[in-house]
Amino acid sequence: MKIETGLDLFIKKDHARFRDSRIGLLCNQASVDKNLRHASELILQKSLKLNVGCFIGPQHGIRGEKQDNMIESNDFTDPKTQLPVYSLYGASRKPTPQILKELDTFVIDLQDIGCRIYTFMYTLLYCMEAAKAHGKKVVVLDRPNPIGGTHVEGNILNMKFASFVGLFPMVTRHGMTLGELALMFNEELKIHCDLEIIPVKKWKRNLYSESWGRQWVPPSPNIPVAESALTFPGTVHFEGTHISEGRGTSMPFLYLGAPFINADTLADKMNRLKLPGIYFRAIYFQPTFHKGKDQVCGGVHFHVLDRKKFNAFESGIHLLSMISKLYPEFFKWKQPPYEYETEKMPIDLIAGTDELRMIIDSHQSIKKFLEKSREDARAFMKIRKPYLIY
Repeated sequence: MKIETGLDLFIKKDHARFRDSRIGLLCNQASVDKNLRHASELILQKSLKLNVGCFIGPQHGIRGEKQDNMIESNDFTDPKTQLPVYSLYGASRKPTPQILKELDTFVIDLQDIGCRIYTFMYTLLYCMEAAKAHGKKVVVLDRPNPIGGTHVEGNILNMKFASFVGLFPMVTRHGMTLGELALMFNEELKIHCDLEIIPVKKWKRNLYSESWGRQWVPPSPNIPVAESALTFPGTVHFEGTHISEGRGTSMPFLYLGAPFINADTLADKMNRLKLPGIYFRAIYFQPTFHKGKDQVCGGVHFHVLDRKKFNAFESGIHLLSMISKLYPEFFKWKQPPYEYETEKMPIDLIAGTDELRMIIDSHQSIKKFLEKSREDARAFMKIRKPYLIY
C-alpha cells in the first residue's frame, strides 16, 4: 500500500487555493514526495503558478547538515532559486519580522518522529503563534507517525520544566501526527490561528514506516533508520548523561554505552529483567565524535523483537537505572546548557520532571515512577482523542 502525504496532495490539487497567497515553506531534507523529489523543487514548478516568498528551516538546517544539538544554522540565499532561506534554529527559534514580511501563509512539511522530545513540533507551535499575532495562515502538509499512532508511553511533561524540547504537557511517545499535534496545540493552548491540515491518504494508525510504500529519508542526522525513531522515546534520556547515545556511530539511539561499562555484564543484567519485546546485545563501539570520541565504549544494542510488546520509554528508564546502580562512581548527569536552557538540568528538561533524576540519584526503585507514567499515558489518550484525524 502506498500512502499519499499532505505534500503529494498539495502538489496534486490543493495548491490551487493558494495562488493568491505568498508562501513561506518550512521544510527540511525529508520533505520529499513519493518519488523523492523535494518540496522546494515541486512547489516552484511553473505549472502550479504559486508565489513562494521564502524557505524556512528547522533544527539541523533546511538541508539537515547540522549534526548535533545546539549547532545553529544561519540565514542564506538559496543558490538554485535565489530565494531567502531563514533559520528557526539560530538567532531566533520564532519567526522574525523579516520572515513574516515575506509571506502570507506558512506551508509546513516536516517529518516528525513521534516523541515529545523533538523540536520540530515546537517550531510549528511558534509559527502558529506568530501567524495568529500577525494575521497569517498555517497549512500543515501532514505526514504519518513513523512509529505508529496506537502506542502511547511515558510521563506527562511538568510545565515547570518546559523548554524547546517540551512546550506542551504531553507524554513522551504521543502517537500523533504533526497535523494532529497542530490541532491540539491550537485548541488546548488557545492559539486559535487560521489553521488547515492537509491529511495523509491511506494511512492507518497501526502502520509503521515500512508499510508506507516509500523510502525512509532521515528527518534528522541521528535518526538514520526508522528503528532509531522507535527506540528514541527511551534512549533519548541518555542525552542528559555522560553516557554515549550512539552519536558518532552508524547506530545512534540504538547503541548506548561508555568506556567504563562492561558490555557483557550490562547486557546480562538487562536481559534478566525480561522486558517485553526487547533484547539487549552486548557490544563495543568507538564513536568518531561526541561523547566517548575515539574511546572504546562497552554497552548494549537495542534489538526490538516485538514492537507490539516493546515499551521504548520503560526500556530506556530501566537501562538508565541499571547503569547508575552498576557504576555509581562513574555515572554522571550532563550539566547545562541544553537547548537554550542555561540553568535547569538537561535530564530534567528531557524527562519533563526532576523526579526521575532524584530517584536515580538516591538509587530508589523506579517502579512507582513507571506506574505513574502508565497512568499519565492513559490520561493523555483522553486528551488527544478529539484531535485524531485518522
